[in-house]
Amino acid sequence: MFGGWSLYAKDGKPKYCYNLVGVEYTYVEGRGALPLGKHQIRVELEYDGGGPRKGGDLALFVDGKAVGTGRLEKTQAFLFSPDETCDVGNDTGTPVSQDYGPHGSAFNGEVNWMQIDVDENAKDADHMVSSEEGVRIAMVRQ
Repeated sequence: MFGGWSLYAKDGKPKYCYNLVGVEYTYVEGRGALPLGKHQIRVELEYDGGGPRKGGDLALFVDGKAVGTGRLEKTQAFLFSPDETCDVGNDTGTPVSQDYGPHGSAFNGEVNWMQIDVDENAKDADHMVSSEEGVRIAMVRQ
């Protein structure tokens, strides 16, 4: 409801959703259903850079092979909802994707490992907010 991202399976296919404050949804879906067994599923965002709210190119991988691509036109500027959750295997807060509801969306497989990596390019501080700007943003959000 307030923005976020989700990596999940829909009709047997891997799927990724980027929710921009509940207004815009960007989806990337794999071309085919996942066969039974263990798999590595990965999403990469090649951020355009140059400050906050920029977009980027999305790629969805299964076992190291690209199975879907898409374009994210813009990202959420500073934060997702501070009272939402970071879940693995089940979206326990408000649903990120329109593909599933608030109940009954638990993954029925097994998640053996999960990792979030931040690329070296993230060290470029052009997306950072000064402390003064942070206070201004906080005051506007009240």
